[in-house]
Amino acid sequence: MPDAMIIRSVLFLTLLVHIARGQVSYSIPEEMEKGSMVGNIAQDLGLDLQRLKSGKARIYSRDSTEYIELNRNTGSLLIREKMDRESLCAKTTPCAVHLQMILDNPMEFYTITIEITDINDNAPSFQRNEFRFEISESAAAGAGFMLGRALDPDVGTNALQSYSLKPTDKFRLELHSQADGSKNVEMILQRPLDRETQSSFTLLLEAFDGGNPVLSGTVQIHITVLDINDNAPVFMQKVYKTTISENAPKGTILTVVSASDADEGSNSVVTYYISDAVEKNVAEIFLINEKSGELILNGQVDYEKVSHYEINIQAKDQGGLSNACKVIVDVLDINDNSPSINIVSSSHSISEGSKSGTVVSVLNVDDFDSGVNGQVQCVLNEDIPFVLSPSSNFFSLQTEQELDREREAQYNISVICTDEGVPALSSSVSLHVHISDVNDNAPIFEKSHYEACVLENNTPGLSIFTIKAGDADWNQNARVSYILEDSTVNGVSVSSYVSVHPDSGLITAVRSFDYEQLKDFHFRVKAQDGGSPPLSSNVTVRIIVQDQNDNAPQVLYPVQTGASVVAEIVPRAAEVGYLVTKVVAVDVDSGQNSWLSYKLQKATDRALFEVGLQNGEIRTVRQVTDKDAVKQKLTVVVEDNGQPSRSAVVSINVAVADSFPEVLSEFTDFTHGKHYDENLTFYLVLALAAVSFLFITCVVVIISVKIYRWRQSRFLYQSNLPVIPYYPPHYTDTGVTG
Repeated sequence: MPDAMIIRSVLFLTLLVHIARGQVSYSIPEEMEKGSMVGNIAQDLGLDLQRLKSGKARIYSRDSTEYIELNRNTGSLLIREKMDRESLCAKTTPCAVHLQMILDNPMEFYTITIEITDINDNAPSFQRNEFRFEISESAAAGAGFMLGRALDPDVGTNALQSYSLKPTDKFRLELHSQADGSKNVEMILQRPLDRETQSSFTLLLEAFDGGNPVLSGTVQIHITVLDINDNAPVFMQKVYKTTISENAPKGTILTVVSASDADEGSNSVVTYYISDAVEKNVAEIFLINEKSGELILNGQVDYEKVSHYEINIQAKDQGGLSNACKVIVDVLDINDNSPSINIVSSSHSISEGSKSGTVVSVLNVDDFDSGVNGQVQCVLNEDIPFVLSPSSNFFSLQTEQELDREREAQYNISVICTDEGVPALSSSVSLHVHISDVNDNAPIFEKSHYEACVLENNTPGLSIFTIKAGDADWNQNARVSYILEDSTVNGVSVSSYVSVHPDSGLITAVRSFDYEQLKDFHFRVKAQDGGSPPLSSNVTVRIIVQDQNDNAPQVLYPVQTGASVVAEIVPRAAEVGYLVTKVVAVDVDSGQNSWLSYKLQKATDRALFEVGLQNGEIRTVRQVTDKDAVKQKLTVVVEDNGQPSRSAVVSINVAVADSFPEVLSEFTDFTHGKHYDENLTFYLVLALAAVSFLFITCVVVIISVKIYRWRQSRFLYQSNLPVIPYYPPHYTDTGVTG
């Protein structure tokens, strides 16, 4: 095509833009150079350039050749490959390329229609280089000779418009319209020929289109004049109609045409052939038996490409006379095409927080069959929360409900498309969709509450136990940290008692616990995940401090007064079982660590006294006699039931006497341990003085003891420590007397 014509076509480019419901249309001439701009789709659709970039805008076309490309930076549609309207659409008008522009996040698609207008880049041409006819000189004026037609791939005014025949003294041209809008040319004899005047001659047939400038094509017609053959073949029908299935095998007989010739001899022998007016590709699909007139299928017919054929058949006798008929072949569609599924756009991952109706993928589904054979229904595999939403030949795969990654982390989706033919044909495609996590689950502790026991006197840093919480989310959203919530124990922050490891949940003692000060305490631990925003839950933890035997028994009575001597008096007339005194002791430990037992460790006369094992009562075990010493010393051991046990020792002075002076003299000797050898008078004076002094002293001591016992009883009553320790059920206490 001349450069001037291309430039002129570009100068007269008409751009038509129409936007409605996400659609835009353009009109451009064919043969535009690579890189030429079709239009700015961003401006025409009112889209921001940033949206084209963030949405990864792209052009989708069903054609294998990509003629159009998108510049995301400018929003311009550019020519990527030259487009030849005749190759794309042949004679179809209007000729258009249908595209889709796809954007992600959110998913959108827009329909782009680009009409390809024709330029006059093809001259008319004839399929044959020349025509040769043998015409009898007896042929009458008005005899016709079919020349077929010239071909011009252009359309509209650029298509074939007219013919001319030179010279015109013997023949004229006559046009015959066809069903497809084309016109066949027939050469009509205007006056009889005279072989003797001119036995042969050549005509020039020229075809013209309507372009600017006008293009043309020529072919020569060579005519040989024969002797008389005055009857041309006559077909039984001018038009034959037949049908054939698109899967018919090669060699199938479509129909039989028949023509007869009234002449005799060789002039009555008829030969059949397909007219040169038939296009080359059609002539390759069909052939005719020259003798029988059988029209035979010589190739494959495809309804989806061509559904209707018109074939011109000529019958010619030996004398050169001919006639023509038309065979109309309709191709019947069969269901020979499975639905075609193309993934236009697809998201491989979708958040579990996506709303119902979120588009996951867009599919383009086509079936090249016609009628019910081309009607397609698409379904999904069962038990998945997705649906297909049809729109023309596009299907949107959408979520049917909110998704839950913790219930299903990924889906294998099968889309099955089936046509309505018999038998039905189907195709399928698989999509793999991963569900990304959203922090929608708070950590959950394994127990509703925790409880642990710790022995008192533990070492600081002791690992007590580990709490555990799980989070059904994934990755960072499932990472759990443990936090000790602020609270107080006995007015002191709980963090001074225990600590919690933030990653493992290990609870550690910060200090050494003392059961006698703190028997148990509570605090709360929070488990928090790593999501944004984070979710949390908490649990109550109880620490029980267990008692250890870390306290020895304390003797409350008799009171140990150091150097002073206090004695319990037992009369010599005391009977067996006489209560001398009672040892009272307590142990601040608890449980069996506070159970006390009493044992007589030492005694001046072990056969005279015994100590109650559980109650600490000192009683006589036999009758007191005059032979028994006045001064008796007992040592009692008070022992708890711990492991190991602890004990306390108390010494008790017992006087076996009926009178106080007797006691005094004995304990005075005991105290001083001296014997004087002065004369009797001195001893008598001294004894009198001593007795007087001791009497006054005993009175004071007795009064002091009474007061002390009274105060001690008050002390035991007000104290939170028990005077009488707890004994097991089989232990008994007979009480204190005396």
